[in-house]
Amino acid sequence: MTQAPITLTPPTGTPLPIVVDSPHSGTAYPADFGSILTGLALRQGEDTWVHELWAQAPAHGATLLAAEFPRAYIDPNRSLSDIDPELLAEPWPGPVAPSRKTELGIGLVWRLMDGQAIYDRRLPVAEVQARIERCWRPYHQALEGALAAAARQPRRWHLNVHSMPDEAYRKLGLPIKPLADVVLGDLDGSTCDEATMAVVEESLCSAGYSVARNDPFKGVEIIRASGQPQRGWHALQIEVKRSLYMDRERRKNVGFDRLQKAIDGTLAALAAHVRG
Repeated sequence: MTQAPITLTPPTGTPLPIVVDSPHSGTAYPADFGSILTGLALRQGEDTWVHELWAQAPAHGATLLAAEFPRAYIDPNRSLSDIDPELLAEPWPGPVAPSRKTELGIGLVWRLMDGQAIYDRRLPVAEVQARIERCWRPYHQALEGALAAAARQPRRWHLNVHSMPDEAYRKLGLPIKPLADVVLGDLDGSTCDEATMAVVEESLCSAGYSVARNDPFKGVEIIRASGQPQRGWHALQIEVKRSLYMDRERRKNVGFDRLQKAIDGTLAALAAHVRG
């Protein structure tokens, strides 16, 4: 990986206290990854094209942040203590607090990809620490800077954007049932106010998409850290179903333009809400 680990695009329209971040759409695979998986088998964790779906955010006054590195290399939506001891060649020198995601093999550094081992080796601590310094930390520094700038206003809004596999319930080890087109997560009402949730939900529903809240995705570390609605800091995770806009080969399908247009409408609705 020779390019910068992130792309940060400032507002091109009248600036508003809105930040949109796409932590998992990176497709630049570092040379030192060392995975035994290749091609599509390795790319299953990508939120491919999500940063393009939200590309009009700056025109609506928002700051747009996108990771260029893949989430399987290191996941910006995990805490630094979400360490998987089974992945390491030696004990981790800092705090270790594995989450449910780590139990599934998808902690700070992923061990599994849809049940398959990513490595045929254990990773040295120094290798994981280097990934933190080269990728995780620059992403969070950029995100914290953008959120701090937005917080100069009385209130701020943060959209953490993703895509989800159609088999999300199976992959999460949950009872299988129909998956909504879009899932809005606010950690069960703790990171965002109802007014913002309603604006986003109504806009997407009016475009013809089904919307669920906190099922099966509630949000993870990024919105947990940024969402404090009692302070006027509203953070919302948005997951869109992958089959809506790309095929199994991770190529854009005929639904891409329609979904992008719906997202553009949602950005316009949120911007109007913020201005109001």
